[in-house]
Amino acid sequence: MMKRICWCLSIFLILCFVPLARAQSSFDIGLGFGTQQNSANALGIDNINSVNAFGSCVVGSGDPFCQATPNLSGLFMGIGGDVMLQKHYGVGAEFSFQPTRSDFGPLQYRELFYDFDGIYAPVSVKRASLRILGGIGGSRTSFSFTQSACVGTAVCTTQTSPVGNANHFQVHVGVGVQLLVTEHIFVRPQFDFRYVPGFTDQFGRNTVPGAMVWVGYNFGGS
Repeated sequence: MMKRICWCLSIFLILCFVPLARAQSSFDIGLGFGTQQNSANALGIDNINSVNAFGSCVVGSGDPFCQATPNLSGLFMGIGGDVMLQKHYGVGAEFSFQPTRSDFGPLQYRELFYDFDGIYAPVSVKRASLRILGGIGGSRTSFSFTQSACVGTAVCTTQTSPVGNANHFQVHVGVGVQLLVTEHIFVRPQFDFRYVPGFTDQFGRNTVPGAMVWVGYNFGGS
């Protein structure tokens, strides 16, 4: 699923932005590496051994089957692209996701965010530009359950089954400094802030701060 989503977004970026880039000043495409942060909420999930299996529970209440839900952290990867329609104005899209699943009580989860932004570059010189991003998008928390079973000692199998997704609207703002290290290769440290209504169903806050370092290729002038 993750490979298919990344592939589709890559095709989307190329089909949408390359035609514009030919007629405009600059087109970028890049890969990002960083993290997104949120606290854990106060609830837990009962594991499969409970009569309330996969139901909500309160950590520390004496329920021996109650497993705490996690905070949001760890490595995120990203793919994105933008077109600077003028020297100081542009549009772009970003997609960031956890490359591996993490534990969510007795379940596993993977988080992703996608954004469609307007870009304002108040400072833009030959090798550097300050970029301010703002836009909307969504978040998706996908859940799965992994179960192992053995027949004696001869055969053991592990099966992972999806159990559902939680989808939310989000508002995104970001600030980054894009530096051209060669004529076309750039590095962009970027700080992000997301407001995700309803995100407290999964984590502790509706606000998600984060940071990414983007590395990419610039087509056209800066």
